[in-house]
Amino acid sequence: MNLPNKITITRVLMIPLYLVFMLIPQIPNARLIATIIFTVAALSDAVDGYIARKHNLITNFGKFMDPIADKLLVCSALICFVEFNQIPSWIAIIIIAREFIISGFRLIASDNNVVLAASWWGKIKTNVQVVMSILLTINLDISFINVLEVISIYLAMALTVISLVDYLYKNRQLLSN
Repeated sequence: MNLPNKITITRVLMIPLYLVFMLIPQIPNARLIATIIFTVAALSDAVDGYIARKHNLITNFGKFMDPIADKLLVCSALICFVEFNQIPSWIAIIIIAREFIISGFRLIASDNNVVLAASWWGKIKTNVQVVMSILLTINLDISFINVLEVISIYLAMALTVISLVDYLYKNRQLLSN
């Protein structure tokens, strides 16, 4: 197994650790530790992708598992935020539903031997979701940060919808097959 794939697996293994610190607030500095874990996991996505492209280590496992690892990380965080009433459940449902729709769409594309590249909208959406998740995980009770949290929640939701529509529109020919 190559280094990028090991990094992806490590990201998946970090998710339960993140959840422990998110869901057991009695642990000293739990939210700070959860924030560090989430941030390292999110950054590892860029690192494994960079290494895979630079050293031509792109594998089918990586193409399959890397997006799943990202979705598991963000969806786990979203569910925690709903649990702590930090985000409305309807927003979490929209964001999670988009991920299922895109995954299904990628399966259709794969059956047609088509590889679907990530769009800029999707990349921006992912970055905003990561920033939102970091802000909500650290959960600082500072008015300026609280405003940033709210902005990031609604911006992530809007970009989720925009990126979904863009993705489906650009690849609409697959729906007619």
